[in-house]
Amino acid sequence: MVTGSSRGIGAATARLAAERGYAVCVNYHHNKDAAEAVVSQIENAGGRAVAVPADISQEAEVEQLFARVDAQFGTLDALVNNAGILEKQMRLEDMDAARLKRTFSTNIVGSFLCAREAVKRMSTHNGGAGGVIVNLSSAAVTSGAPGEYIDYAASKGAIDILTRGLAKEVAAAGVRVNAVRPGLIYTDIHADGGEPDRVDRLKAGVPMGRGGTPKEIANAILWLLSEEATYVTGSCLDVTGGR
Repeated sequence: MVTGSSRGIGAATARLAAERGYAVCVNYHHNKDAAEAVVSQIENAGGRAVAVPADISQEAEVEQLFARVDAQFGTLDALVNNAGILEKQMRLEDMDAARLKRTFSTNIVGSFLCAREAVKRMSTHNGGAGGVIVNLSSAAVTSGAPGEYIDYAASKGAIDILTRGLAKEVAAAGVRVNAVRPGLIYTDIHADGGEPDRVDRLKAGVPMGRGGTPKEIANAILWLLSEEATYVTGSCLDVTGGR
């Protein structure tokens, strides 16, 4: 399951997971057409996928999402906690509680709920066969994103703690939990923040001199899901071009 996979990093991850042999749940919130386009791309390449709507900030919808995967595929081997929101660039002094609740409800509560449902299914203590969770954090946890969206950065800091704590909690139950921290990546999320060309503005500060691509983040995620990373848990992998 890849949450928020109708576009950007999520879509790239869903496509790459299918290439690697996974049957993929393409979760989306609003954009049904985009999610179904990802499914079509996977199916046209010979893979299996299904698009399932759910607002991950809502507990009942998360439970329904996982129940749909149970019915469609039978087992859950991997969860990529990718879904997240970014609001307009703003200083903290101008943020209201409604914005903070929206950001934290999706980025933190949603990730916790999805991880909870995954562990219920994967944990050998619950009769599962084990599995892997990869959470999407952000390089913003180190910069704090001042003057732009420190609420988003704070939410991703919580994801780092979720990753480390849950990894220790379920390590003996056959579940690995890691995170990827993308840097400046060319995705539509920057338009959500009010600056579509943000990567181009800031890329000179990246030691490699460029922004990254969604596929480059997907490669890191799929490595963490793979048999090549069987002794990796509780780690946060920076994929930032050295920034």
